[in-house]
Amino acid sequence: MAGIRLDRARTWRWHRSPLRRRSDVVEAWILLAAWVIAIVGSIFAGVAAASAVDRNLAQQRAQRHSVPAVVTENAPHGPSAQTPDGGHVWATVRWTAPDGSTHVARTEVPPGAPKGTQVTIWTDQQGRLTSRPMAGGDAAFQSVWTGALVAVSTAGAVAGCAQLARGRLERRRLNQWAEEWERVDTRWGGRTG
Repeated sequence: MAGIRLDRARTWRWHRSPLRRRSDVVEAWILLAAWVIAIVGSIFAGVAAASAVDRNLAQQRAQRHSVPAVVTENAPHGPSAQTPDGGHVWATVRWTAPDGSTHVARTEVPPGAPKGTQVTIWTDQQGRLTSRPMAGGDAAFQSVWTGALVAVSTAGAVAGCAQLARGRLERRRLNQWAEEWERVDTRWGGRTG
């Protein structure tokens, strides 16, 4: 019996009642639309964002290639092996691009690498130095995480808009009540407040 009363209490805006106002029905439709848009929209936006990130990362993997390079100077004996980035230091390296041209740039190399040490770098299709593309679990995590954040943000934006609309309806109801009390007070011939 308590379950039936609870269900009726939640859905009172949908039942005919002399106390139900037009703004109550509008509010019920706003809530229903907000729930549907939040659920469907957030799923769609999250999947679309995850797919876009996944395509972008796949494109990076296709366009970036590992290339052997030679250290052109003695690398400094910098950070220790306990550093989070693996203890790499910056040094100048030289490599040959796919078109046969030679390029020189600074990149991270193992600390203390002597001149002439061969290291692996990543280049784009024009042979310019670039970062290593995300692959495997890191790429999947990035895609899923981005999709989840976009889905939650979309649902939050829809819920925020619904709350703004409900707030405007509430202000309108309060103004209507104030006008109604003013008319009732005038009929009684005095001031109630």
